[in-house]
Amino acid sequence: MTLKHIFKKGSDRVLLLLHGTGGTENDLLPIADMIDPDASVLSVRGNVSENGMPRFFKRLAEGVFDEEDLIFRTKELHQFLDDAAEKYGFDRQQVIAVGYSNGANIAGSLLFHYKDSLKGAILYHPMVPRRGVALPDLRSVPVFIGAGKNDPICPASETEELSSLLTKAYAHVEVHWEHQGHQLTHSEVSASKKWYDKLN
Repeated sequence: MTLKHIFKKGSDRVLLLLHGTGGTENDLLPIADMIDPDASVLSVRGNVSENGMPRFFKRLAEGVFDEEDLIFRTKELHQFLDDAAEKYGFDRQQVIAVGYSNGANIAGSLLFHYKDSLKGAILYHPMVPRRGVALPDLRSVPVFIGAGKNDPICPASETEELSSLLTKAYAHVEVHWEHQGHQLTHSEVSASKKWYDKLN
């Protein structure tokens, strides 16, 4: 099954944009422009509906993921990326995820479940996708996490746990803290751009 998406051809590097709950494939396009205006962009819409709001996977309650659906949707997205690389002719090894909230969670889930699924990831306000699973070796994967010390949806302890799990899998993790709740801020995006610009 194909996912509703936008693809814009640019440089070899591909930004995979993954919106938050209730968003669309257009939401993060301005963020991509701020991070790397020259990059190719693959922006995807989640194909799960929660009261009419697009999401990337189901949840049982606020902060409680439907783990079975998460695993299924993560596999679906992973397969979609393979298919999209073939269709649009981009290098599958050059995909960097940029996800916010629910989108950051599915991007984190790709890292948790599939070795080499992403070259790197910018995760704005993510949660731990799953607990008690062995992560693949993420030795060469840089991860930026933007988080809120006072985020009511994603508490600071959640961010610290995610950072620790990724670091134990040898990912290079940088955490940037804000004090704006669950909001995605301009300064957070600026910090992620600085991080991105240092990638080789």
